[in-house]
Amino acid sequence: MAEQDPGGISPLQQMVASGAGAVVTSLFMTPLDVVKVRLQSQRPSVASGKCFLYCNGVLEPLYLCPNGTRCATWFQDPTRFTGTVDAFVKIVRHEGTRTLWSGLPATLVMTVPATAVYFTAYDQLKAFLCGRALTSDLYAPMVAGALARLGTVTVISPLELVRTKLQAQHLSYRELGTCVRAAVAQGGWRSLWLGWGPTALRDVPFSALYWFNYELVKSWLTAFRPKDPTSVGISFVAGGISGTVAAILTLPFDVVKTQRQVALGAVEAVRVTPPRAISTWLLLQRIRAESGTRGLFAGFLPRIVKAAPSCAIMISTYEFGKSFFQRLNREQPLGP
Repeated sequence: MAEQDPGGISPLQQMVASGAGAVVTSLFMTPLDVVKVRLQSQRPSVASGKCFLYCNGVLEPLYLCPNGTRCATWFQDPTRFTGTVDAFVKIVRHEGTRTLWSGLPATLVMTVPATAVYFTAYDQLKAFLCGRALTSDLYAPMVAGALARLGTVTVISPLELVRTKLQAQHLSYRELGTCVRAAVAQGGWRSLWLGWGPTALRDVPFSALYWFNYELVKSWLTAFRPKDPTSVGISFVAGGISGTVAAILTLPFDVVKTQRQVALGAVEAVRVTPPRAISTWLLLQRIRAESGTRGLFAGFLPRIVKAAPSCAIMISTYEFGKSFFQRLNREQPLGP
């Protein structure tokens, strides 16, 4: 067996524990992720202009409206969502319940190995930083979380893009393949990392904030139950609180990431040369100009509703798995 970490389990056992948590979390949380992506990817409705492009996924006819107000009364986009509940209802009504789990295969393919590597890297990096006294025990979780997440984001960015496309536009896998191949032909393989910048800006600070707050809240809660520092309940509560705080603070970057990734292949629909990607800062300004400050927090409710339980389920399952392997290793000690 591989060398054990200070927690009493091997890196392989850490990967198994975190992979199991990723599967459970994905099955429960994918519908909320689908709704979040749909809310973030829709653009502001055009009721005051004199024309607009209506794209229903098959045709892109240009409607000319001499009176913008009248135009808004006769045209009602059935897939325009006004909120989280409205999105749930319309997706189920127009596309079926299975759509709420669209992108699940890509999510599992992406999430299970990525989570296993991420959680294992975090624990190993934290132990390394603390063992070498490279940083204080207070800030070691923040540094370890940021470094582990940066590496993971870079590796899984193409799969994250594929999942976002599946959830936002309800494409079949054949249509998705055509879309991705066309984008690669136009922009090269670098186009598969479209959205890497805002994804890193979202996930690296999220990870740093999450692990810093998690270890802090966990230590506070453990003070009330000193005899049971590995309690799954403590991990569940600490994970939920930490995930909520981190999700709120990084939501604008999540909106930017979603809009950039959904844009992949959109230029082929109208057969125009893809514009040069604008910076994350300029895209944030454009979203704010089009939709106001609320636009920067589009998908707030489903992201928060998802972040709290998903972080709680993930970390508590991971901690439970580690406790299980720790007991197993004590009962079956390693040979010489």
